[in-house]
Amino acid sequence: MQLPPMTDLVAMLGINLVLCAACARLLCRGQVFKVWMRWVLAVIFIALCLPVGPAHIPALAYIRGVSSDLSVTLVLLACVALVRRLRGLPMLARSESTSVFVAVAAAALLLYPAALGWGDLDTYRPGFGSAAMLLVLFVLCAAFWLQGLKLLPLLVSAALLAWAAGLMESTNLWDYLMDPWLAASAFVECLRAGVTRLRQRGKPVPGKALALNG
Repeated sequence: MQLPPMTDLVAMLGINLVLCAACARLLCRGQVFKVWMRWVLAVIFIALCLPVGPAHIPALAYIRGVSSDLSVTLVLLACVALVRRLRGLPMLARSESTSVFVAVAAAALLLYPAALGWGDLDTYRPGFGSAAMLLVLFVLCAAFWLQGLKLLPLLVSAALLAWAAGLMESTNLWDYLMDPWLAASAFVECLRAGVTRLRQRGKPVPGKALALNG
């Protein structure tokens, strides 16, 4: 039996981990992660690897045909969330996750409209190894690190290492950094954070309310 190429194995493993992280979020819903939930996730992980259909290929291969390859950033974020839920740890600090989603949303606004042909600027081409893009990433990571935000620099570093090792079929760094699923999630999270902030601004401060009542 001949094993599929390494890039295929890495892609399907990433999809499997992201799906398991999503299932863990649905199962947990804020409560303690119980033993039976761990068994459910183990069954899901194994079932997705089993060959199905007339082609007799893993279910993940069919899912990959729809989702395409997922970025290193999305897979790592899913892994962090999955491990923290399994170990009963609190989720990442809101400042860390929000800063990553804001950066991803901004990059998506820069990348995808131009990639769809809206405008003359080819923002996808620098991902093939442009020194300018690497410099921008270094400056961005340094700025985040100096602000005490370490998640984004770590994610970018991991994506760069995976890109240098050629772990995905794509040779473009953009595909290691982000994907449409991550971009959509980033927009949703940014919108949610914005709505939450507006609601908090609309609430009266307890001290001021007491002073007004007095």
